[in-house]
Amino acid sequence: IGIAANANPDGHTILVVSSAYVVNPGLYSKSVYDPMKSFIPISKMVASPNAFIVHPAVPAKSMQELVKLIQTNPKKFSVATPGIGTTPDLSAALFKLTTKLEYPTVPFNGAGPVVVAILGNQLPVGCLAITPAVPHILAGRLRALAVTSAKRAPAIPDVPTLAEAGFPGQESDTMQGMLVPAGTSPAIVKLLNADVVKILSQQEMRDRLAGLGLETVASSSGEFAAQIRIEVAKWSKVIKDAGIKVD
Repeated sequence: IGIAANANPDGHTILVVSSAYVVNPGLYSKSVYDPMKSFIPISKMVASPNAFIVHPAVPAKSMQELVKLIQTNPKKFSVATPGIGTTPDLSAALFKLTTKLEYPTVPFNGAGPVVVAILGNQLPVGCLAITPAVPHILAGRLRALAVTSAKRAPAIPDVPTLAEAGFPGQESDTMQGMLVPAGTSPAIVKLLNADVVKILSQQEMRDRLAGLGLETVASSSGEFAAQIRIEVAKWSKVIKDAGIKVD
């Protein structure tokens, strides 16, 4: 990201980022970029809701039931996440802060290992972006209790949101967005946004992304900029309140 931030703003350097872009400024004491000043947002392209999943052997069929299980057996349950500071990891931290539950989070190196660990019942609960879990959820090998998005995920429409499950204010996702270095001309920003929106508006593209558990967003530059400001503040607070440190 630091290399891209210092690149010539001529439209030939385009940066595609994940949610780490809005998390890292609160996670690290030193950052090579300013999330609000170093880049101009082009578009939040797609997003995958995070989800709380369990192995089918876990008796909980809902988040309310899971909370009761953890309250009854606080030393028995831990939550696997794709890594410290990922939005699923922070979602698990935010849920713990909100419910005042006591459970350790176990960071893995990516979502794939989390899926493997839950499938093997090595850990009972996981929180991750739904994309790698969807085939296993649909096949009944994993049970999704709730998604963290503001609305249900089309790929697993029977799974309620956390708000529907009785836990509002937990919204998060794992996003993919496009930015260009600060100083890039408005004309180039407008052109790139138009191209991204055009590509993502094609029904075939939207259907393929939905099948992977990805929601097509295709936001405007201004909408993406506003979300970046909101999420940097939100996750910085969660990181501070949860005492999460990486350096």
